[in-house]
Amino acid sequence: MHARLQSLMVAHGALVFLVGLLAGFPFAFVLLGKLTLWPLPGSIDVLLPGDVRGWRIAHLEGILNGLTLLAVAGIGARLRLSVRAQTLVAWSLIVTAWANMLAALLGPLAGGRGLEFGHGPANSLMYLLFVAAIVAVLMAMVLVFLGAWRSRREGSSDH
Repeated sequence: MHARLQSLMVAHGALVFLVGLLAGFPFAFVLLGKLTLWPLPGSIDVLLPGDVRGWRIAHLEGILNGLTLLAVAGIGARLRLSVRAQTLVAWSLIVTAWANMLAALLGPLAGGRGLEFGHGPANSLMYLLFVAAIVAVLMAMVLVFLGAWRSRREGSSDH
């Protein structure tokens, strides 16, 4: 995989991972029912939007999708793919990561789960983002498989 595409995937992977880490704060605050940051003194009782499930998903979506981008960028040089296929893998995974992250954040912030279309604009947007992510990741992972299979079959990992 071209170095520019790998760098792009690493940058987006790190940023999505960071957003997932930051989503861990409201996750913890919803679990606790208050804003508290040790070693800072005191706490503030607050009712944050969303529920534990929604914030857990938002937290994990960022971490898992960020790690996926980092992992595929890390093995990209071993994949035997055309420049076009490499570009498709990179951008498909970037779209997947951001679509999943945005949809997962919308859940606790605006309500909804995004499992079906309808039930309000936020839920419909979540659904469409999740569908885009599913299509993109399936396409990317088929290409990753093919690139790895070709590399294995040809005994070459320099492309």
